[in-house]
Amino acid sequence: MKKTLIAGLLLAALASSAAQAQDATPAAATNDGGWSGSGQMGFASTTGNSRSQNINAKLDFKQENDQWKNDIFLSELRAKSQTKVVDAAGNTVNQFNTTANDFTAGASAGFKLDPRSYIVGSVYYDHNDFGAQLWQGTVAIGYGYIAVKDDRNELSFEVGPGYMRFRPAVTDVVVGGIDVPQQTTVEGQTVLRGLVNYKFKITDNTSFDDTFLLESGSKDTYMQNDAGIAVSMTKKLSLKVGFQVRHNSTVLPGIKKTDTLATTNLVYSF
Repeated sequence: MKKTLIAGLLLAALASSAAQAQDATPAAATNDGGWSGSGQMGFASTTGNSRSQNINAKLDFKQENDQWKNDIFLSELRAKSQTKVVDAAGNTVNQFNTTANDFTAGASAGFKLDPRSYIVGSVYYDHNDFGAQLWQGTVAIGYGYIAVKDDRNELSFEVGPGYMRFRPAVTDVVVGGIDVPQQTTVEGQTVLRGLVNYKFKITDNTSFDDTFLLESGSKDTYMQNDAGIAVSMTKKLSLKVGFQVRHNSTVLPGIKKTDTLATTNLVYSF
């Protein structure tokens, strides 16, 4: 229910931002950049001696014209695999359990002060059943600057204050020889948000992109880097290899600070 509500709010923000851009910008004085988007998905499944299923998908919408630089995205990662567990009778049995479940959503709206600089507001939410934080959400406002933009390169920076709320991952405590989940409390902190986004066109049909996000506060510092290489097969279809790194500076005992994700996806642009 929470995921559906967040997705609805982000899509509503998308429609509102598009309407504002149309109302505020005269058609004769702008490059009239409309919304564009892409959808990507990867899926793998095994059966027989082992059984597993995993899927990852992402939707991304972007807009840039003389007045606005906007972005909105939704992504989902889910995996199930066959694992050996000991039942109540002490027997070792195979179970098909969820091993990854991560939903992420975010949006940003940037109002340009001139062709290179802009004021940006952003929201970010992530729910990960197997991550360092069970969930975290950030609202921020800041200043953005497009340092480089030509036929092959695009480099932009964003920096500003924000506020984050998060719930650390649920941990197990042994009570009488039985693992009992221990619920964690929601925490909040003021953060400094920074974003670096770089795109490079290697050849006519091959491109590289890298996005680095930093949200640093007194209780925890969160860093995420997404890098990918896409090879176009047609004007609409491309194959993309991606690698993501997530790092939390402060985690509970028994929780790893760094998570990585490697993907190979088919991308459709529209």
